[in-house]
Amino acid sequence: MPVMVQALMPVFVLILLGYLFRRWHFPGDDFWYQAERFTYYVLFPAMLIFKLGQARVAPSAYGDILVLIVAMLVTMAVLLGVMQWIWRWPGPVFSSVFQGGIRFNSYVALAAAGMLLGDEGLSLIAIAVAVKVPLLNLLCILMFSLVAGNGAVKFRPVFKAIVTNPLIIGSVIGVVWSYFRIGFHPLVAGILEPLSDLALPLGLMTVGAGLQLKALRGASNPFLVSSAAKLVIFPLLTAGLALLLGLEGLMVQVAVLLAALPTATSSYILARQLGGDAPLMAGIISGQTLLAMLTIPLLLGILW
Repeated sequence: MPVMVQALMPVFVLILLGYLFRRWHFPGDDFWYQAERFTYYVLFPAMLIFKLGQARVAPSAYGDILVLIVAMLVTMAVLLGVMQWIWRWPGPVFSSVFQGGIRFNSYVALAAAGMLLGDEGLSLIAIAVAVKVPLLNLLCILMFSLVAGNGAVKFRPVFKAIVTNPLIIGSVIGVVWSYFRIGFHPLVAGILEPLSDLALPLGLMTVGAGLQLKALRGASNPFLVSSAAKLVIFPLLTAGLALLLGLEGLMVQVAVLLAALPTATSSYILARQLGGDAPLMAGIISGQTLLAMLTIPLLLGILW
């Protein structure tokens, strides 16, 4: 456990630094928005191409990841549906509970995998991100169309957003690069490697800069249920599913880590655009990010 806490501590310290710098208006109010865009469109794709392009992933791993992620998402979606049947929240409230209970923060995923599991774990997480992000977006859009009551949801813009997602593009290019064993010319590697090294620290600091702690005032039942579902129940369910599917070793560790992560910051944008409860979503994002500093080391220490 102490080793795991030590490995994860830089992740959480960088998040807190980003929050503090943003609160102190350093280096400027507009900096963090631009830094997030730069990280999303340049640094993370470069890192995914570079890391995945050098990886040697067994072909069977791709099928295992796909089956496990589908099983994870279906199981958790059903469980969240049961929770809605019990508590009967209004549609917009449930939409935020649902997103909070099933989505994950890609930046924290990649950073934590790199620090805990090395390049091989990072490669598996990157493949999982490429598989999971499109499925999650489609699942959440379907959920909004059923419960949010904000009119018909158009799938074409969602599909466009998925196929143009820089993280998915970077992952796909990296997988193809690795599969054909193309390798990197020293000049190309000399450009991608420093960009790759910059991606994780800056990405984590932008996560912290985006925290809205004021949204945590008067934490409600939906916030508590969503956080318990995401940070505790989902990892436990995922560990059980992985064992049922006969998976072991690094694959199980990657799956449990994915399930244990706080929800995605992009959930707020979706809630605001599609008729969800955006203030509740902001509270869930910020609260889960802080709670994950405790729950991730504890759960991984138990389940790994």
